[in-house]
Amino acid sequence: MENLPSIKECVAGRVEFVHFQNNNLWYRCENGFLFPVPVDDTGDGVFLPQDKGLFFMRYIRLHLKYLASAKEENVDE
Repeated sequence: MENLPSIKECVAGRVEFVHFQNNNLWYRCENGFLFPVPVDDTGDGVFLPQDKGLFFMRYIRLHLKYLASAKEENVDE
């Protein structure tokens, strides 16, 4: 697995909606990083096809943490 981008790299630009799968809205940062937004966590929010990456910091951070944890588990094996 390659190195993960920093949160700063991900939120610096815009994000673009890519697809919906398994109750997640999947977005792509300008740097190519893909991350999910769980539909059950969206409430009455409006999710546009393109938006500022900064608005998605919470979801990006959660996915980076998840990937780092998965990467660490694989290294231990």
